[in-house]
Amino acid sequence: MSLPREELIERITREVIQALAEERGPRGGASAPDGPRRQVPADGMVDLCRDLGICRVGGAPGVAHAPGVGGMIDHTVLKPDATQEDIATLCAEARANTFASVCVQPWWVPVCADLLADSPVAVCTVIGFPHGMNKPETKAFEARRAVMDGATELDMVINIGALKSKDYGTVERDIRAVVDCGHPRALIKVILENAYLTDEEKAEGCALAKAAGADFVKTSTGFAKGGATVEDVALMRRVVGPEMGVKAAGGIRDAESARRMIEAGATRIGASASVEIVRGGGGSGSGSNGYG
Repeated sequence: MSLPREELIERITREVIQALAEERGPRGGASAPDGPRRQVPADGMVDLCRDLGICRVGGAPGVAHAPGVGGMIDHTVLKPDATQEDIATLCAEARANTFASVCVQPWWVPVCADLLADSPVAVCTVIGFPHGMNKPETKAFEARRAVMDGATELDMVINIGALKSKDYGTVERDIRAVVDCGHPRALIKVILENAYLTDEEKAEGCALAKAAGADFVKTSTGFAKGGATVEDVALMRRVVGPEMGVKAAGGIRDAESARRMIEAGATRIGASASVEIVRGGGGSGSGSNGYG
């Protein structure tokens, strides 16, 4: 007989943590990354809750939201044929709407850091993107270089094959390699790519991200066969609790979709149709970029 979902999640989380503890042994430890952790200011959250009718919003260390739903959006262009003009437009839109960040390929990080230097908009980039099958050392190098170039948020893709093989130690080390290189200067968001995972594997991935010291879990790259769902966001929020952020990304094209994700527990939205979302409408965004 199958277990209720909440009981299943609790059991999976316990099993993952136990497996990691046994692998590390008595001297292993899972200490938090060194360096000061920034606190979450409350500015804007009252307005946000009032505007959206939300009765519960989770947060994560280091996450500061501007007033309104725009402060929860990572304005995104990840298409491989994006031009410098596309990136300049992205940054101008992010500045005008006070989005949480722009999310771009690593090549564009220095450009965005320069264009947004005097604004509250963060620069986010992707690590091990889009498949997550790079070596941990490669992801660590990518993370270190991205921070040097001006990124303050890193969205990394987990080793999906290792997770599906229940190789928990590899997955945790993979995430921690990026956490150790990014903290304390950058937030780390862990992309699970839920379209390839069972509910049990999604819960395992969330538990591992939490154990490795990440700041967020994220639903999707937008390049797989499916994107964010309300059910996945709710499951992820249950596993990570209020201590971490949850980012919903992939296929969110209108204000109503964004609202449903936030009500389910998302504290960030990854989208290309960001301007349409904050205007209360929706559409296909500025073009196909991995989230549209």
